[in-house]
Amino acid sequence: MITCLIIDDEPFAREALTDQLKTYPDLEVIGQCSNAIEGMQAIGKLKPQLIFVDIQMPKISGLEMVAMLDPDSMPRVVFVTAFDEYAIKAFDNHAFDYLLKPVDEARLATTITRVRRDLHQQPLDAVLPTKLEHVPCYCGNRLKVINVDEVEFAFSDLSGIHVTTAQEQVHTHLTLKVLEEKTELVRCHKQYLVSPQAISEIVILENGAEVLTHSGKTIPVSRRFLKPLKQLFGFH
Repeated sequence: MITCLIIDDEPFAREALTDQLKTYPDLEVIGQCSNAIEGMQAIGKLKPQLIFVDIQMPKISGLEMVAMLDPDSMPRVVFVTAFDEYAIKAFDNHAFDYLLKPVDEARLATTITRVRRDLHQQPLDAVLPTKLEHVPCYCGNRLKVINVDEVEFAFSDLSGIHVTTAQEQVHTHLTLKVLEEKTELVRCHKQYLVSPQAISEIVILENGAEVLTHSGKTIPVSRRFLKPLKQLFGFH
């Protein structure tokens, strides 16, 4: 059963979409929310696999709400709106799909088919080898294969997971946890992994430290991870 949540400030729109989704026996609407704040609370509590989110809502828009979610654990996001000019922004914000109001039955069926296929696929980290030699990345419409040895550091922010080499920054669907477990990258911050081979200096600060890479980039180091990072190089 695929669990889903509907977030829309228009009650009639919520009910109409709920009625449409009742025709799918393997999909269960586990909640409705009238604004982004309720939506974020419900996502944290109910852990839906799929959310339908209106883009235009008072105070916090659907785009802003989704940008606040953790990219590593967020559900599949389908934006629903009456205005197609938001399409590009929607897909820049981790959208799985995009539907225009009033929702067309055939278009909704296509979306549900894609969601089923995606959710029933084996998780990406389950099919990866024990150790990675390459990191699958993307940059715009280009799929890139980055050698692990070329990676200086990786980090997460609201827009996703980013992989940085001496030459460029690209994006990956792998999580920081997978990268930490399957490569030689080490944790230096809650949101950062760094390659020991890329480190040229560790600069001690009052509230932690910074790492300077051989290519001149600066990476934050939190207190929690400073000691084990120093010990990698024989410092006490």
